[in-house]
Amino acid sequence: MADPEPGEIRAAGALIWRGGAQGIETALVHRPRYDDWSFPKGKATPGEHVLLTAVREVAEEAGVRVALGRRLPSTHYITQGRPKWVDYWAGRPVSPDAFAPGDEVDAMAWLPLAAAAERLSYAHDLAVLDGFAAGPADTTPVILIRHADAVGRKTWHRAGHTDDLDRPLSIKGEVDAQALGHILSSFAPGRVISSAAQRCLATVGPYAGLTGAVVETEPVLTVAGTTAEPDAAEGSPTEAAQRWITEVATAGKPVVICGHRQNLPWLLDQACAALGAPPLSGPPLHKGAFWVLQVAGGGELASAEHHQAGPVAEAHAE
Repeated sequence: MADPEPGEIRAAGALIWRGGAQGIETALVHRPRYDDWSFPKGKATPGEHVLLTAVREVAEEAGVRVALGRRLPSTHYITQGRPKWVDYWAGRPVSPDAFAPGDEVDAMAWLPLAAAAERLSYAHDLAVLDGFAAGPADTTPVILIRHADAVGRKTWHRAGHTDDLDRPLSIKGEVDAQALGHILSSFAPGRVISSAAQRCLATVGPYAGLTGAVVETEPVLTVAGTTAEPDAAEGSPTEAAQRWITEVATAGKPVVICGHRQNLPWLLDQACAALGAPPLSGPPLHKGAFWVLQVAGGGELASAEHHQAGPVAEAHAE
């Protein structure tokens, strides 16, 4: 996602979908102020992560909480003399429909895709609908996250500690881990698997607490002290690790995986290869950053996006 232009309005929303008698249906909302029909969306609050914006705005406008799925085309246009950028995801309802008419949105309609195309008021929303129709509706998230900021290795050792696996998160890392718990909750909940290093366990602990998951430790994810094999300790891909990430990525079940700088690049590449996709472009993961791979039912990569723990996100559609 590009950096904001001066004065640019940033917003996010979702194309909500469900199965209906005539196939897939999507929800459109009517805004009396503009007398238009569009997808539920809204502006980000200061410092708010784009994923949280999308989930919050859909809940506020459509009365339903969604689990975000495949990344859809963004829209950008001029409104009231200012540029506006809106990011969209497919969204599957995970709460009962509780729409209530209000001043901002006074009606909501569930429509088959063809009828939605006729009802939408703006051409840029048609591009979002076309993007949804061109791919799978239902996908499963496979999330790979680098642990949050930790106490420095030298500082830890100078304090008399000898086991690097016990090295904890820094204060900043603890704050980011709490934020990540809420951000990752934008997706469907599932397994939580981590390196045995304390800094990794603590990174996904808040998310596991919110979703009720038990954090599973996985030896093939762990570096710096869990194996006698020097190459593995440096994060090199062992046959067991390659086999493990292939099985997890293609299992068809939501999963959050927390690892290290040393092993996440090849874990990501191996996951993409297992899903029939080339390696992804983009910068190396910073501490607390993560990739979201949305996997279609046939085991193919439907979309991929890269996020930081803060409000800025970089997305890559595949």
